[in-house]
Amino acid sequence: MLTDGTIKKELEALKSDLIHSIKELVSIPSIIDQNSTKYPFGENIDKALRKTLEICKGLGFRTYYDPEGYYGYAEVGQGDELIGILGHLDVVPPGSLDVWKHDPFDPVIEDGRLYGRGTQDDKGPILACVYAAKALMNLGVTFNKRLRFIFGTDEESLWRDMKKYMEKEEKPTAGFTPDSTFPLIYAEKGLLQIVLEGENETNLLLEGGNAFNSVPDNIVYTGDKQEELKAKLIELGYEYEYELKEKGVKVLGKSAHAQVAEKGINAINRLAIALKSIGITSKAIEFIVGEIQEDPFATKIFGTCEDEDSGKLKFNIGKISLKEKETLSIDIRIPVTIEKDEIVNKISRAANKYGLAYREYDWLKPIYIPKDHFLVRTLLGVYREVTKDMVSEPISSGGATYARAIDNCVAFGAVLPGRTKTEHQPNEHIVLEDMFIALEIYAKAIYKLTCCDSSGAKGR
Repeated sequence: MLTDGTIKKELEALKSDLIHSIKELVSIPSIIDQNSTKYPFGENIDKALRKTLEICKGLGFRTYYDPEGYYGYAEVGQGDELIGILGHLDVVPPGSLDVWKHDPFDPVIEDGRLYGRGTQDDKGPILACVYAAKALMNLGVTFNKRLRFIFGTDEESLWRDMKKYMEKEEKPTAGFTPDSTFPLIYAEKGLLQIVLEGENETNLLLEGGNAFNSVPDNIVYTGDKQEELKAKLIELGYEYEYELKEKGVKVLGKSAHAQVAEKGINAINRLAIALKSIGITSKAIEFIVGEIQEDPFATKIFGTCEDEDSGKLKFNIGKISLKEKETLSIDIRIPVTIEKDEIVNKISRAANKYGLAYREYDWLKPIYIPKDHFLVRTLLGVYREVTKDMVSEPISSGGATYARAIDNCVAFGAVLPGRTKTEHQPNEHIVLEDMFIALEIYAKAIYKLTCCDSSGAKGR
């Protein structure tokens, strides 16, 4: 008979294998390479996909590698209905290595934490789900529905992987993605990524930032008036930290995910403010200083933009480039009840004042699943059963997860309430004790979703 004790015993036996697999996967620097001609998103992302499928095949799953290299999946069970668990294997760049305690692609366990880029977002959590299913397989349960782990490769960029999957493959009827927090996310803001661009009519050359959805933690200025810039940074206050480099001034910020831009310090914005103060300017700099300053809500442009379900609009300038053209790469998280067109009209008008044109880079519509939906009730019930946390409620998020890719899907873990989210930040890590709690939650959730027949009887 399947009991809490038998599940826990089997999960305990798999813990060391899970950690080994996470380390194997994290050691692959699966950052997007747009210049690759052989692979859609670069050789390292393809290596991560193939390694994941290799792990799954070794665990007894049926596996499939998309011949074009956009996605792969692993499957177990029988039946007409397909339950999906979606995760991604690409990661954002690590940023400045100076602030990492360990090499981001050489995972290390220290003080009960496993460090490395991708440990929390999303290699660790998706492998925890795989091993949770493996525990059920070892216990001989009957999967009355097919369970499919869908592995994406372009989540941190344009979701071209999921677009390919949806064109070519069967769509799950329901599922979850382990790419956020517990207990679960029932609403996700609209995600609008845009580029503001114009001709560079100055002699100023500047490049900084890594990704739309990451608050830039540093930018190096190598142009004129460096001594004046240093003096201005000091004048602006102790928080305006900088470092002297051999050929420039490195303005420092604090990295954070764009969904919580207010928790970061945007180095691009700070450099723009300082440069404008010493008489060095451009269209992009004028826009930043005139419209944004250091406001992660862009209140001057959008006013008070928020709703009860999903909170405030978030605004992040993730990248700047001043070459032949001036470009600002911007990530905007839009409350679920606010219309996209309203936001586009306001940002377009503001940009036009500075000679910058609006161009849409990517758009992901918001999702909202009612709290009384069967999926929300089932997953929340499992979470409460395992953790005994009867206080935490489903929440909304500014994050963009694969829950948007299919109907009847939510983000479910793997970060426990009150724990620090470290994705997209230096020293990204998972707390192993928490991961093992998540492992049990996922095992029981998979059992509830896939091992019940239409009458509600359990499979064994």
